[in-house]
Amino acid sequence: MTVDSSAARKPRRSAAGKAGTTGTKRTTRTTPQSTDLELVQLLTPEGKRVKNAEYDAYVAGITPDELRGLYRDMVLTRRFDAEATALQRQGELGLWASLLGQEAAQIGSGRATREDDYVFPTYREHGVAWCRGVDPSNLLGMFRGVNNGGWDPNSNNFHLYTIVIGSQTLHATGYAMGVAKDGADSAVIAYFGDGASSQGDVAEAFTFSAVYNAPVVFFCQNNQWAISEPTEKQSRVPLYQRAQGFGFPGVRVDGNDVLACLAVTKWALERARNGEGPTLVEAYTYRMGAHTTSDDPTRYRGDEERLAWEAKDPILRLRRFLEASHHADEGFFAELEAESEALGRRVREAVRAMPDPDHFAIFENVYADGHALVDEERAQFAAYQASFADEGGH
Repeated sequence: MTVDSSAARKPRRSAAGKAGTTGTKRTTRTTPQSTDLELVQLLTPEGKRVKNAEYDAYVAGITPDELRGLYRDMVLTRRFDAEATALQRQGELGLWASLLGQEAAQIGSGRATREDDYVFPTYREHGVAWCRGVDPSNLLGMFRGVNNGGWDPNSNNFHLYTIVIGSQTLHATGYAMGVAKDGADSAVIAYFGDGASSQGDVAEAFTFSAVYNAPVVFFCQNNQWAISEPTEKQSRVPLYQRAQGFGFPGVRVDGNDVLACLAVTKWALERARNGEGPTLVEAYTYRMGAHTTSDDPTRYRGDEERLAWEAKDPILRLRRFLEASHHADEGFFAELEAESEALGRRVREAVRAMPDPDHFAIFENVYADGHALVDEERAQFAAYQASFADEGGH
């Protein structure tokens, strides 16, 4: 079964309808993009299972234990994310990009991958990292400023976080082209947001992947806000339809439905492994919090929009299904709550125990050989550091 998505492009307002020239401006939106679009959904917001002739087969064999596992993944990912946000607010991290509200899109798609698949994330794929076996505390080193990544990408086939918007889609396409030349049957998946879909790198990745029939899935988490810019100001068509112009299929899935995200991503990865080329998956979801901890979403969007999406919470949706299906009891939820609190404590302790980097490491590897200007800057920095010891008397 498919259900209509609430996505109609906002009509242009007249000058009289614009926000005033004083005070904080916020965007009051109608439902973005078109109301007649189909959205792949297997679990309703009320937690009811609905049939879908095309995608049911990809989750037909899922067991109660696996369903509980998906729920556990989302709960622990959200707990880790909340701890990281708190750590930034307390000065332990320089910045944090929260995934709050996007857990189903990440866990569903992440659990669809095989061990030999390769993942190219942005900087918000904490749930996908969890699925790939990356220790959560390793995600925080870069945001604390103590390393340039925190994990070996080849250990989990999970690339380092990419801050440059959209560039990872090109990396993924090139890697996928190499996979095809090697004759492997693995696939590649690249994550990006709705804002990145406007980048030239993404368009180039679409072109190359289509022409070379690369085994890559482009997974766009459309959380509807590229910082303060709504999606309807970036595209006149729904994002998944952009794939048509490049010659490969696109599909829009309910990004708050973990089962639907799992099924659709399995289908897309299977296409890639079978030599059928790229797919664009648009996970239609919502960013419940700020873009990053340096952002204030109350300046550009209203509370009524957030409240409407809280009713579609991905974790609550699956919990309702588990309870109604008698696949989980209160003992399971209580045990998981204790596990999530333990994870929060462990992450906090790990961050505070991270050693500071060598202050002079920034000057290394700038050039292959020595450089007079770098030597001069290193000497100036050394003198600056020494001044603190002189002034403090120790």
